[in-house]
Order: sequence, then C-alpha cells, then structure tokens
Amino acid sequence: MELPMKRPISGDQRSHYRIEARNLCYKTSESFDGLNWVCGRGGGSSKRGPKFILKNVNCEARAGEITAIAGPSGAGKTTLLEILGGNIPLKKISGQVLVNDQHMLEKMFPRISGYVTQDDALFPFLTVEESLMYSALLRLAGGRKEAESRVRKLMKDLGLEQVAGSRVGGGSNRGISGGERRRVSIGVELVHDPAVIFIDEPTSGLDSVSALHVMSVLRRMVVSQGKTVLLTIHQPGFRILELFDRLILLSSGVVMHNGSLDHLEEMLKLANHQIPHHVNVLEFAIDVVDSLAMHASETFNRLHYLQNRVENQTIRVPRLNKDEEHISYQNSRSKEVVILGQRFFKNTFRTKQLFATRVIQALVAGLVLGTIFFKTGNNNGRTALQTRLGFFAFSLTFLLSSTTEGLPIFLRERMILMRETSRGAYRVSSYVLANTLIFLPFLLMVSLLFAASVYWLVGFKNEVSGFFYFSLVIWMVVLMSNSFVACFSALVPNFITGNSVIAGLMGSFFLFSGYFISKKNIPNYWLFVHYLSLFKYPFECFLINEYGGEQGKGRCIESKEGVCTTYGEMFLRQQGLKESQKWTNLAVMLGFIVGYRILSFVILWYRCNKIRS
Repeated sequence: MELPMKRPISGDQRSHYRIEARNLCYKTSESFDGLNWVCGRGGGSSKRGPKFILKNVNCEARAGEITAIAGPSGAGKTTLLEILGGNIPLKKISGQVLVNDQHMLEKMFPRISGYVTQDDALFPFLTVEESLMYSALLRLAGGRKEAESRVRKLMKDLGLEQVAGSRVGGGSNRGISGGERRRVSIGVELVHDPAVIFIDEPTSGLDSVSALHVMSVLRRMVVSQGKTVLLTIHQPGFRILELFDRLILLSSGVVMHNGSLDHLEEMLKLANHQIPHHVNVLEFAIDVVDSLAMHASETFNRLHYLQNRVENQTIRVPRLNKDEEHISYQNSRSKEVVILGQRFFKNTFRTKQLFATRVIQALVAGLVLGTIFFKTGNNNGRTALQTRLGFFAFSLTFLLSSTTEGLPIFLRERMILMRETSRGAYRVSSYVLANTLIFLPFLLMVSLLFAASVYWLVGFKNEVSGFFYFSLVIWMVVLMSNSFVACFSALVPNFITGNSVIAGLMGSFFLFSGYFISKKNIPNYWLFVHYLSLFKYPFECFLINEYGGEQGKGRCIESKEGVCTTYGEMFLRQQGLKESQKWTNLAVMLGFIVGYRILSFVILWYRCNKIRS
C-alpha cells in the first residue's frame, strides 16, 4: 500500500494548531502551593517527597504531522498526552501549555480536539454506523443530513464500510475485530472534524496488520487535511515508525529526545551506540535509554526545539479568535434528549439481560407466585391474612431487588457519559432526562405483565379499579428501584461496591418497613429509616387497596363462631392506616423517584465537572 508522505499544502483553509509544552512539570502529590514550586532534581535528602511524573518537559506537536510520544513503561507518556489534551487541569501542573503561542483555554480546547483513550468505550449493541451516527448527531449542528454525509465519508476514510451494519461487540458479545473497533473509537472522536487528535496507544492489543492499518488511516488524514496528531506508542515496528514525523522520547518523566528520527540517530551515534540492522532506531533507543540520558543534554534538545520553531514558521498557525473561545453545545436540550433517547432505546431493546430477561422474569414470576398463593384472597381467617401479607412482602422484595441487574449497564454508560460530556457533546441533564423517559414505558410493560399474571390468580379484590391501582403501585415500585440503582451507580466506583451498598440498603429498608417490626416498636433513633424505606409506602398501598373502600367496610377478615370480629376497615385502623394514604403514599413514592433522579444528576454533574475542571 502506497502511503502519502508529503505534508499538506499551506494553502489549505483549515485552522491549524501547534501544541507546545514549556518547562512542564507534574507530580503525584495533591498538596502544593499553586505554581510557586520548581522541579527538583535528585538532592541529598533521604526523606520521601512527592514523585515527579514529568520534569522540565519541552516539546511540541505541529499541524500536518504525526508526533509520537515513546518511552519505556512508567515514563509518563499517557500523563503528558492527557496534559496536552486538556484532560488534566493546568492548575495541577507547573509550566506552560500553549496552543498557537497562547495559553490553552481549558473549556474550549477539548471541544475543538478529539481524545481517544486506550480503552474502547463503545456501546457493544450498536452497529458501527449507529455508533458514528449518534456521535455525529450530538456533535454537529447541521442536522441528520450533515451527520449522514459526515459518517459516510468517515467510514470510507477509516475503511469501515464493509462492517457498517455489524454490531461493535465487546467482552462476551461477539462483534467486529479489535482493529476495526479501534478505528470506530477513533471515528467517534473525528465526527466533528477536530483539527487536533490525541490518541493513547492506538496500536495496543492489535496485530501488526491491524496496527499498520490504523496508523495508515491517521497518516492519510494528516497529509490530506493538515491535522495535528499526537499519540503515545510503546514499541512500533519499522513500517509504523516511518509514518512518524516527530518523536518525543521520555524516560522517568524527562525528555531524552524531541525531534525527528534522524536527530535521534545522530544522538545515538554521539553516545557511541551502534544500531543493529534488525532493530529500529526507536526500539534500540528505548533499550539504551539509561545510558542515553548521560549524553542527552538539555542544550541538545533545546537546539532542535529552536530549529523546529524556525521551520514551523512556514505552516499557517492562526491565533485563536473570540468565536473559538466560546463554543456552545451543538444542539438544544430537547434535541439532545431525543437523540440520547433513541440511543437508549436501542441499547435497552438489544440488551438481552435487561430487556428480554426482565420481561420473561416478570411474566414467569407472576405466574409462579399466582399458583403458589392461588385464591388465598378469597379465604378468611388469621392464617389467610398472614398469607396475603406474606405475598405483599415477598412481591416487594422481588420487585425492588430484581432491578440491581441494571447496575453494570449503568456503570458502563457512566464511562461513556463522562468521556462524551468532557468533550462537550451534550449536557448531563439531557442524559438523565433521556434515561428516565426511556425507562418509563419499559418498566410500565414489566409492571403490567407481573400484575396481570398474579392479581386474578391470587384472588384479590374483584374490581377493575383495584387491578389498575395495583398495577400503578407495581410501576411506581420498579421506577423507585430503577432510580435508586441509577443514583448509586453514579456514586460507587465499581460493580462489587455498588452491589454491596445497594443490597445492604435494601435489606435495611425491608427490616424497617413495618412488616417485621411495627412502627411503635422501632427505636426513635432508627425511626428515620422507617420513613425512608422503599418498602413502607407500597406495602401500605397494597393493604389499603385490598381492605379499604366501600367493599372493605363489609369485608370480613376474621370471624369466630360464625360472627365476624374484624372487618377490612377495622384492620386498617389497627395498622394506623387511612383511606387518604392511598394517594399520599403514591405522591411520596413519586417524590422518591424524582429525588433519586435529581441526586443522580447532581452526582454525575459533579463527576463530569470535576473531570473538566
């Protein structure tokens, strides 16, 4: 395959950007006094101090070139890439990061650039074309026609036309190959045609053919469009190495080389190294980087840095204008909700463990419970009453605990959310609202399936209004549980922690619901858990629906020697329940749903805002 190797013509009207780092330092310690500290070199003190990841880094990446950051493991490659890409706040570093000789605008720069992480954070159940299309719809302002045109061109440039209709896959879900998935990740960040592209380990985990294909795609974009490409790489092969214009060699956070491969070869010769024929220049330099450090003086690197600055004057690098400083979201909030809602719907419908499993689970569980508690609602006596109460308690336990299966899906989406919002694709509020709206009809269907299969079999109140109220309570219960899981999925770091926290809280809610311990017997210092319990309010709704109303006044629950001793209305009074609570409890449950969703939004907004700032 013949690759274009010449640099783009300077007459191209695209905006070009040069990224520079001057005296850049970064350390792991979080406590420091602004930027009033300097990078220290090994001193005589044996005390343990902050670990410097980057030390006095001077480098640049030019428009129309591929700049590779290389070095051994732990050299600081990814950290340098994240700083230059605006992913690490500038207040945490010392030195300067410049874009076209101006200080980087942290809020603006991520929106005119693309950053591809080492991990492919993609939706496995979307096709290649859908993944690119939704990204285009969110990041382009021209509507669907412009998005379709951009996606078609991008798939052609990335060589993805053959797999456009294939699902991305990932993990246990079969899909496209690793190289194709890597190109999709790159394409998702290129849909808005950024002038600057940052890629962390683009060839990681790929075979030599796939790795070369990915790098060749990037090379063609650099040559034809004049983009600035900055990437990290470990040990590239000969053919990939030829595609690089510039190389930044790091070792323990220090720049060993900043310039072309020819200059690196000169440095190796000055250090009296002879490069074997079967080893490329970069691979050999990484192997001997420790000895190279003794000969890589700051003067040598600064000399080539100044030479590069002179050469770079021939490339057009416009200063940032006011329009670029204030880039807003490409879509209105309502349009974002529609686009995200469509994406949520496809993901939910195609996720078997969330959609098909929940539907089958609701139907089967309803039928099984209906046959176990068959016609118990028609019987009288203390035993029948306890049986019905047991059914209500078990049903609530089943409904509230079964939605935790959505936790890993929420956690996976959180990764994608933080990546997309950090690049200015959409608002966090749009994500939360779209997620809520899509789950409303889905969980309504689940609720109706469960209620229809169990209500008449158990033999509850023979009224249509009673059935619909029962279904409404079930719907509110699963919505509460879904909102509860969504809230804690935004808070917890991983699935194991989230599962433990949710299970512990659900157990506490059940314990203090009033089923095991009556309200009057709960200690005052634990009474707040009773009112926060997700079990309390629907449990009371079930009781009021079954034993309240006009029918409840004449319904005999318990009798002795043929004489009714307890009617439905009397039983409710014994439990401290009123007919009016039938609707006030629903209002409280609605408040839980809205409250947990708002709390979820606040947590996600804080997380995303923390990444940006």
